[in-house]
Amino acid sequence: MSAPTPRPGRLPRSPVVLRDGQWWLVSGAGSILATDPAFTSRLDDFATAVAAADQAVADLHARQNGPSGSGAGGTR
Repeated sequence: MSAPTPRPGRLPRSPVVLRDGQWWLVSGAGSILATDPAFTSRLDDFATAVAAADQAVADLHARQNGPSGSGAGGTR
């Protein structure tokens, strides 16, 4: 399994957007390209972690809603 990659679009609950492989800081006043390599590297790492967490949650939901019938996952 390969590592999840950040999806283009807004990083959840943040003022940053990934467009065409570049990070942009966005506000009501406009947008500015993020060019600092250390900052954009951190954004890449965080976006990759968010994508991995999203995938893990999706996998858990799929496992719980799967056709197991045993009820081993429990219900809420």
